[in-house]
Amino acid sequence: MNRMSSPLLVLFAVAATAMMPREALARSHGLADAAMGVMMAAAGPDSLGAGWRQQQGEAREAVQSGRAIPLGRVMEQIRRRTPGRPLDAGMEQSGGRAVYRVRWAAEDGRRIDYIVDAETGAILRADGE
Repeated sequence: MNRMSSPLLVLFAVAATAMMPREALARSHGLADAAMGVMMAAAGPDSLGAGWRQQQGEAREAVQSGRAIPLGRVMEQIRRRTPGRPLDAGMEQSGGRAVYRVRWAAEDGRRIDYIVDAETGAILRADGE
């Protein structure tokens, strides 16, 4: 995939996620997870920093083993709290626990960085709210 095609894939992934019924987004392994994966892959290796492909594999394994909730469920929770769309997301370690970092574009133009406990889904921090 070349850099010219990346913006189109990002737009497709965001549009696909935004148009999905809420019930589909709430499913643990629905199209929202796939759309987010496409969006994150299309953004390129610099979007989430070095090693993002390894982080994506670790996140997938954590969800499959039950140690983390699916990213699609996190996205729906954030969408209910703050209407808007995801810019990017990834899993990282913070204070000895796995967390999702979600960069969010609110409908009113704010950019909010959410830190969400990957195991429980609790929003731990929202910078920019």
